[in-house]
Amino acid sequence: MYTAHHAYACLMKHLSRVWTVLLFLAGLVWASPVVADEPASTLIGKQTVGVVVGGMLPVRLADGQSSKLNGVAVHPSWQIVLTDPIGDGWWSGSVAFGVEAALLGITEPTSAYGVGVTPKAVYTLASFGRLKPYVEGGGGPIWTNFDGRIPEQGSNFNFLVWGGAGATYDLTARWALNAGVRFSHISNADTDSPNRGLNYLLPFVGVSSKLF
Repeated sequence: MYTAHHAYACLMKHLSRVWTVLLFLAGLVWASPVVADEPASTLIGKQTVGVVVGGMLPVRLADGQSSKLNGVAVHPSWQIVLTDPIGDGWWSGSVAFGVEAALLGITEPTSAYGVGVTPKAVYTLASFGRLKPYVEGGGGPIWTNFDGRIPEQGSNFNFLVWGGAGATYDLTARWALNAGVRFSHISNADTDSPNRGLNYLLPFVGVSSKLF
């Protein structure tokens, strides 16, 4: 019988594999020579690709949201820096625009999936050396098989809206580790019924690489 315990065990197994891969990648790039930080004037137009992976933690904010949405989310992404650092205090940072895919594997309350794409905006602080805190947010369409599986949503076409914060740490001039947390909301914008919505937190880890 498929139980919440089995779902949790499966989720932890997948996440342990993800950590193993990330640690392996970190070991590979750690030995690469680190060069001095680039001048701020070179930031505009810089592009980055990356991927983050995390476990979905359910957040029920309304009485109609009864499902505990657990699973794994994978988000490959691309972004480009649009501005040089703005301001001269600790909050000085640059603005970037990007696009990322949303690949959701749901394990609870039942097996389900979601595949989507979300444009995003990112503000990255530039005053902390290799450590670069950031805030980000985005939203876009997501195609699912929720109809008939997830009681809160009566359609397979939905929208994913999210926001969060995190930090990257530059291992080399090109490679960086990434960690943070997001709050995500899925609904169909009242294009179908029911539309009670689904919410989850996503603690995540990942890697990114600058494109030269």
